[in-house]
Amino acid sequence: QVQLVESGGGLVQAGGSLRLSCTASGRPFSTYAMGWFRQAPGKEREFVSGVSWSGGHIDYGDSVKGRFTISRNDAKNTVYLQMNSLKPEDTAVYYCSANDRTFTRVAGLVAYWGQGTQVTVSS
Repeated sequence: QVQLVESGGGLVQAGGSLRLSCTASGRPFSTYAMGWFRQAPGKEREFVSGVSWSGGHIDYGDSVKGRFTISRNDAKNTVYLQMNSLKPEDTAVYYCSANDRTFTRVAGLVAYWGQGTQVTVSS
């Protein structure tokens, strides 16, 4: 079992930045691929970014490429999502995810979820 706790959400103006953190406990963090998804009201949960267990494979959703950066610190059991140039359409609840070794872009295939953190971008 893996427990995931997100932090760092909040209210920011368009063009601003936020950094989300997700700290894991349970099985060794270094064996997990980590990811971020988001869900806006009335919309499906969508893939934002993922990083493999080794850090050697990283991917981003098309809508955040060039603006968001994912990273992981295995010594701190933490994955980060640096979000720059935020837009109102980035407003959503952001969820941390974990899977064994390889991350998935499909929400239905995620093994573990965090509780979510709200990000609101004002225009």
